[in-house]
Amino acid sequence: MNAERAVEALVERVDGGETVDCDGLSVEGDPEGYRLELPELERTGLSTEELRRTLSAFGEYATNWRYWDRVGGAGTARRAFLRWCERAPVPGEATPGESDPEPLAVPDRYDALAEGIDREWGQLLLTTTLAENGDRRYDLRHVEDAGAAVEDLDTYDEPREARELTTFDEDGRYRPLKTAPTLVPGWVFPSLSATELVSAVGFFYPATVENWHREREGELDVDHWIDTAERQTGIYDVIDELPREAVDWMAEACCVDSQCLRRREWEYDSEDPVDAPGGEGPFPCREPCSLVIAAARSWAIDESEESHTWEVELTRGERNQIEEIVDAVAEGRTEEIREADVGEGANRYRARYLRAKRFGGEDDGDEGGEGFGDLVE
Repeated sequence: MNAERAVEALVERVDGGETVDCDGLSVEGDPEGYRLELPELERTGLSTEELRRTLSAFGEYATNWRYWDRVGGAGTARRAFLRWCERAPVPGEATPGESDPEPLAVPDRYDALAEGIDREWGQLLLTTTLAENGDRRYDLRHVEDAGAAVEDLDTYDEPREARELTTFDEDGRYRPLKTAPTLVPGWVFPSLSATELVSAVGFFYPATVENWHREREGELDVDHWIDTAERQTGIYDVIDELPREAVDWMAEACCVDSQCLRRREWEYDSEDPVDAPGGEGPFPCREPCSLVIAAARSWAIDESEESHTWEVELTRGERNQIEEIVDAVAEGRTEEIREADVGEGANRYRARYLRAKRFGGEDDGDEGGEGFGDLVE
């Protein structure tokens, strides 16, 4: 798609009665000649040859129009996302907390595309470059692999291959939440088309492009907690019984940046905000996810049980150790604590010592938890 072919396509389009309007370029026909507007100039009464010569002198605008004309999809999430990738102007309002750089005008954008424009989407790094024919090509990889040579990474070509990259974390454990910050690095899709890029991103982070676009357009339909909970059936019918304060604890446990890259937009209800940060992710979470629903069922059952007072003897150090164990499990740090780190409260040997001393050893205690001290009625 060189400049000459783009100019001819543009003239043909205008001669067909359409007005071309794209990124500062505006061309329309007129009985007295063509009217051309660019940021650098304005001309009226142009003949066909004059229009061709002028457009050829500003060939980047013509090839830019032709590319986006071929991409198509005006008003769609797909088109908005692709324009965001190369810092072209995108309709709508920036998402909450978004610190986007200023959009680039066509000449500056083409200069940047020659080197590659980088954007981050969760743990994905997307690099847009200008192909020889005026098209765009997209390099998609993990943010941790920025700057790595393609030959040093596992190379993929088909968007569907992203599925296998999202299935397990670095320890081989299944990832039930695709937007968890546990995506494994070491791979690259080095040369995707626009369609392939959007498809691959959808496999990594399903529906994030669409919800990001809806939010920019002011059309994000948010389902708050109580509405979502009350429509559950079967084994999940109990989650609407989760106490109000427990919803805050649940959001603090599950819906923060360390656990999920989405930014929570749902609250308890439209007039009752959840007392936990919603996160800083680039794409919104419009309703409680299936993982939260599943966890809420367990917590609703736990919260329905009658409270008791339990008495257990602990030294100050042992009490602190229990807190350290809970923190280590909650933050996913247990595997980082080496057997030799006996000064760590969550060290395996220290935990086994505490169990042997205070909880009766490996075989003591039953499902009711009687091994944890005495029940005081």
